[in-house]
Amino acid sequence: MIIVMQPGATREEEQRVISHLEREGFKVHLSRGIERTIIGVIGDKTRLKAETVTALAGVEKVVPILQPYKLASRDFHPEDTVVETGNRTIGGAAVQIIAGPCAVESRDQLLEAADAVREAGATMLRGGAYKPRSSPYSFQGLAAKGLEILAEARERTGLPVVTEVMDQNLVEDVAAVADVLQIGSRNMQNFALLQAVGQTNKPVLLKRGLAATIEEWLLAAEYILNAGNSRVILCERGIRTFETYTRNTLDLSAVPAVKHLSHLPVIVDPSHGTGRRFMVAPMARAALAAGADGIMVEVHPRPQEALSDGSQSLDPEQFAALVREIRPIITASGRELERQVV
Repeated sequence: MIIVMQPGATREEEQRVISHLEREGFKVHLSRGIERTIIGVIGDKTRLKAETVTALAGVEKVVPILQPYKLASRDFHPEDTVVETGNRTIGGAAVQIIAGPCAVESRDQLLEAADAVREAGATMLRGGAYKPRSSPYSFQGLAAKGLEILAEARERTGLPVVTEVMDQNLVEDVAAVADVLQIGSRNMQNFALLQAVGQTNKPVLLKRGLAATIEEWLLAAEYILNAGNSRVILCERGIRTFETYTRNTLDLSAVPAVKHLSHLPVIVDPSHGTGRRFMVAPMARAALAAGADGIMVEVHPRPQEALSDGSQSLDPEQFAALVREIRPIITASGRELERQVV
């Protein structure tokens, strides 16, 4: 449930309500908006007597949250969440462009890509040190060596690093390097992993599962939030449908839908969403026009030589052209591209 405090309710009145709820064994989350304060209540609702809470000073009303996801619900947190990482913010007025290769293949390849995307206007760097692949014979990434190269690239360019963590036993190692922990689509419902990243203080980028509904996606986010980490970013990367021309079907309708249902920021990955290089730029433009808080794009110095996802990767010139194309869309929506601070 949520408890809506009256306009002008004092901090002392808020604290008395919170103390009452905590004595009854509930978890409490406070959200102060511009006009009023919302107190989210998590626990056994049969133990919460609405009439008792309503009688407390400063309380306007008690409202049940009907969605199965509570902490991710906009009812629970009416204001948009803005996730901070280093000198970046994801959500709100800022738009982030996360770019880089699918996988860290070598030091030279990653540093070349990092320099190129930074020069073109990327604000964050992506690259997989650990790569989940459908085939056991495909390139699986450089693992710990890849993390070292990502750390060097961040030091060199000033770009925060987004990289995937695949196993709960690797969370500590990856979190020591990554600025943002990525949960890939295959692990969206790896609940032990979600709880593990939820116990860190690092932002988590949660990709939508291959065939996940929006509700299942938000429930996966709920695992992270419930574990104590409020810094969750959702990433729409396409879902599997009967269509075979594209790698996935990029569901851009999910952007306004999620923003209506949830307070969490949403970015879009048009590279995985289409699997085709010529479609990345048009879908990136459409994603930002639909209200996405950023895009995640695969960029490789030489896509034809890429060890993974070369067919959907842009080369540096194509990426630079994409950034030029989306700037007017960002400006027209009243937002701005957050440039790196070096």
